[in-house]
Amino acid sequence: MSYRVLIVEDEFIAATEIEYVVAEMGHNPIAIAADQKSALAHAGDVDIALVDLNLRDGPTGIHIGEILAQTHGVTVVFLTANPSQLGDGVPGTIGVMPKPATDYDIREAIDFAVARRVASDAKPPRRLKLFNWGGNPLPN
Repeated sequence: MSYRVLIVEDEFIAATEIEYVVAEMGHNPIAIAADQKSALAHAGDVDIALVDLNLRDGPTGIHIGEILAQTHGVTVVFLTANPSQLGDGVPGTIGVMPKPATDYDIREAIDFAVARRVASDAKPPRRLKLFNWGGNPLPN
């Protein structure tokens, strides 16, 4: 099955590399969003979002991820060079993959996000730090 993926990243080269990986996996990269306004404009059109923290409009990635997950039911994985900014995590989101991330890391993160959407008991990627919400399953 193909999923609609939003890439929230303001660095053009990184964003296009992620877009390539998403498409190569058979998923539909809906958009590359470099700021909060453009990311939230696509909120109702996506299943999965890969979200950086520090964007063109500042450190808005945490808020974007929270809104996408809690309001729109999007499966969110953060991709950032600053994972410590997330503390214990963001409610409703899956976790964080530290950058730099290889194509393989991105594939694993997307595969895990897909597995979480379909409630599969998948093993998380080694480099993905999961957020723990009291043992309850994470929302889709």
